[in-house]
Amino acid sequence: MKFNLQKTNAAGGRRGEMDLAHRVVQTPVFMPVGTAGTVKAVPQNILEVLGAELILGNTYHLYLRPGHELIRRLGGLHKFISWPQAMLTDSGGYQVFSLSSLRKVTDEGVAFRSHLDGSAHFFTPEHSMDVQIALGADIAMAFDECTEYPADRARAGESLRLTLAWAERSLKHFRASQHRTPWAEALGRRQNLFGIVQGGMYKDLRRESAERLLEMDFDGYAIGGLSVGEPREMTAEMIAEVLPLLPKDKPRYVMGVGYPDEIEMYAKMGVDMMDCVLPTRAARHGLLFTSEGRVNIKTKQYAEDQNPPDPNCQCMVCRRYTRAYLRHLFQTGEALSGILNTIHNLAYYLGIMERVRGELA
Repeated sequence: MKFNLQKTNAAGGRRGEMDLAHRVVQTPVFMPVGTAGTVKAVPQNILEVLGAELILGNTYHLYLRPGHELIRRLGGLHKFISWPQAMLTDSGGYQVFSLSSLRKVTDEGVAFRSHLDGSAHFFTPEHSMDVQIALGADIAMAFDECTEYPADRARAGESLRLTLAWAERSLKHFRASQHRTPWAEALGRRQNLFGIVQGGMYKDLRRESAERLLEMDFDGYAIGGLSVGEPREMTAEMIAEVLPLLPKDKPRYVMGVGYPDEIEMYAKMGVDMMDCVLPTRAARHGLLFTSEGRVNIKTKQYAEDQNPPDPNCQCMVCRRYTRAYLRHLFQTGEALSGILNTIHNLAYYLGIMERVRGELA
């Protein structure tokens, strides 16, 4: 991957381009989350109209269903879901972390039971790489262990030890095996692998994690283990601690964040990539993000409101529909409710990144 850093400012904000196998992605970028091979409620052609250049797929969920080998046989995840743009897959580490009552962690890997049927599975760094290579996303993630909040120093230190050991194993196996990516020969390109900085809420552990990962020389670097219940101020503090340590000539990715004001703040601090389920999940519960603040569309005050969801938004939803109609759809349980709400929220998030990029042009 070529990362072209085009402009920076005094506050640390960065404008750049990631030249990936399936497209050149403008940064800073927000990645809609497509957990099981779909960004919930939004067809791929609409994602393209909204300007999504890079989406995220979930290794854990796709491994369980329909299975990575099936996806490999069908030409990889891009072809399977008909998404010709860029894609990133997570390692499955966070989902395994969230199955606290169904997993057992050892130095070798993580034994867990499927949340679908209780079947037993075992993820190692090598297996996570094999699954992600079969899926064939432009960017894969090293297998890591995510630390809960709060976690004492001993717990965070042990988690960091595992994450660093697994990062080394991930990278070694990935480099030896990535020629098996479904599209590698046809496109003459390769996948990229990012390392993940962990260390809980301890600055010195975060620094140690970053420094050790830099020695391994990944294609890019992510900051993980945030948005797990810690105060928002602490999230920003950890990001600010790690960013200056990461290479200026490689992408910087903060995983699983956040609210609109947060993604704007982090982009202006120098974060190049972010993802979050919030815009899609909130939309399905009737919460819209707008330039005038959050709109809980299911409340009675919007029953006769003829205004668009966001008067300052030019997305396809705001140009056509009223708050009263969106409330009606939600109240009656129509499937269109989640579709329209999600399209607007994604347009709003993607618009924030477009505006930030414009300010750095």
